Amino acid sequence: MIFPIEELIEYDKNMYEITAAASRRSYQLSMLKDPDIESHEGKVVSLAAQQLFTNQIEFRMTP
Repeated sequence: MIFPIEELIEYDKNMYEITAAASRRSYQLSMLKDPDIESHEGKVVSLAAQQLFTNQIEFRMTP
C-alpha cells in the first residue's frame, strides 16, 4: 500500500488531528530508521498514515 487513499476519503473525524498525528509519526519513524520504511518504498508519510488508519498505533491530541 503506497497511501491509504480510501481511508482518507472515508475519514469523518478531525482532519487537522490526523494530519498532525501523521506528521509526528513520520518524524518518529524517520528518526528511529524503522525497517518498515523500506517496504513502503521509503515513503515515511504513507507508512505513518497506514499505521494511523489501520489503528496499529493510537494518537491523542493534548492541549
